[in-house]
Amino acid sequence: MIIHIFFTLSLVSSISFASVQDFCVADPKGPQSPSGYSCKNPDQVTENDFAFSGLAKAGNTSNIIKAAVTPAFSPTFAGINGLGVSLARLDLASGGVIPLHTHPGASEVLVVIQGTICAGFISSANKVYLKTLEKGDSMVFPQGLLHFQLNSGKGPALAFVAFGSSSPGLQILSFALFANDLPSELVEATTFLSDAEVKKLKGVLGGTN
Repeated sequence: MIIHIFFTLSLVSSISFASVQDFCVADPKGPQSPSGYSCKNPDQVTENDFAFSGLAKAGNTSNIIKAAVTPAFSPTFAGINGLGVSLARLDLASGGVIPLHTHPGASEVLVVIQGTICAGFISSANKVYLKTLEKGDSMVFPQGLLHFQLNSGKGPALAFVAFGSSSPGLQILSFALFANDLPSELVEATTFLSDAEVKKLKGVLGGTN
């Protein structure tokens, strides 16, 4: 009985605490924690903190992957801090690709606005889930799993994605292996690639060592 009462009071206390603040607009000058950025002074919050126009403009696809990702994450989009949501725009030129990558902090939903996108993810059991998406189609990518998007059409492709976190995180597999100073011999030992292959990829992506 005592345990039940204690549990009930704890639950009520948690609910009350959670409803104290309607929002927590990000203060990029303040400290950051795993749960997000610290809150801006409510007296300094305006309607502009809850609106974002950065997704209206196409990204620059003149790069090695022929693609651009325009994020609407916290603190760039300050109003979403702590709300458990965020957005991004994907622009893919012909042949463009978002290489295999993961979002350790969130699942992702993609909606195709223009063009044709081949998308897929790999489960922890190494099963591949692959789908060709047309305009209006959507696909979900579970949190933490390797996934990709490839423009498989003849023209440019555009998609918008939503995440279940204001800071979903990002790690691109090829960049993690070949765009830093991880010693080549370790990359070779852990990927079974030859020394020539590793050095070539490091050269393309700017890696050293």
